[in-house]
Amino acid sequence: MAQSQLPNDSWQNGSTPVFTGLDLLFDLKPLFIPLYATLVAVACTGNFLLILLIAVTKKLHSTTNFLIGNLAAADLIMCVVCVPLTASYAFEVRGWLFGMFMCYFVTLMQAATVFVSVLSLSAIAVDRYIVVAYPIRRRLSRKSCTYIVALIWLLSIVVSVPTSMHTHYLDLNKIGHDMIICEEFWKHEERERLVYSCSMLLLSYMLPLSAVSVSYLAISYHLRKRNVPGAAYQNQDKWTKTKQKTFRVLIISVMCFAICWLPLQVVNLIRDIDEEFTILDKRYVNVIQVSCHLVAMSSACYNPFIYASLHDKFRFHVTNYFYNRKKRSSIMSHRASRLNTCSTLADIPMGITDKLALQGRFSFN
Repeated sequence: MAQSQLPNDSWQNGSTPVFTGLDLLFDLKPLFIPLYATLVAVACTGNFLLILLIAVTKKLHSTTNFLIGNLAAADLIMCVVCVPLTASYAFEVRGWLFGMFMCYFVTLMQAATVFVSVLSLSAIAVDRYIVVAYPIRRRLSRKSCTYIVALIWLLSIVVSVPTSMHTHYLDLNKIGHDMIICEEFWKHEERERLVYSCSMLLLSYMLPLSAVSVSYLAISYHLRKRNVPGAAYQNQDKWTKTKQKTFRVLIISVMCFAICWLPLQVVNLIRDIDEEFTILDKRYVNVIQVSCHLVAMSSACYNPFIYASLHDKFRFHVTNYFYNRKKRSSIMSHRASRLNTCSTLADIPMGITDKLALQGRFSFN
């Protein structure tokens, strides 16, 4: 899970913090900060435009697009609320600078938004399977979609509560260290921590990956059944295009999700199992984990482009939106030009205006 990405987590004997490997991390700050800034800028812009497009375009108000909008909203919240503060904490010598409330809130929201994202991906995969397997079945209403989204957020917050409960805000200034720690500690609860970590790995990685993969295979099977010999050429061509488009979306979704989140999941699992840092050296564990966190968070940048660029409806409405704006601007400019011309003629004295009108009526060229 992404809630364990914070680098300052060496805690020994319950009182003396030992931070190893931070010097290397701070040396690489000029490299990581621009990458995080680019990530936040691209993700916020892409997800905001995707949400805006779905909201203002009535023809895009469907179950799938509603879930895509929820996915974009989760990624947007994560990139606005969590990623900048997390990056600041990772590279700030004084530690956490945003107060006790934000310490618990950011920890909860980061875990919750990750779950919202993966549950939305799973719901999108299931919805696409239903569309292909049962094309004439009535789609869910907006009210039902609202209930599904609310349930996704509720489950995500409930599952993320243990993470927030085991987060500690420690002001080390009181014991002579100029640092404030906002970390997740499971002191004397090693078994519970391992069980929770394995559950998070299952729910936040294996579940959505399995759901999308199974949906891909099921859609492939149904499309292959419909593309049977002897069918009309028009239907053959239609289903071939649908098959290719669906395959592209699902393949890219699976690969993007698996590649982006796998490194962080593996590193977090190793850290939970290897408390003595025999596998991951203390000198490099901070850099490795921040790097994996950056890769995982980058998935928020890719989703808007995947779902917007590979869907004909999105491409059509984006093009149509900007075309209509350009057309309206041209019409308004033309009307303004005509209005200025009329105003200019109206300001001419009456005698001259009449003379111009008569010249235009009786002139023969």
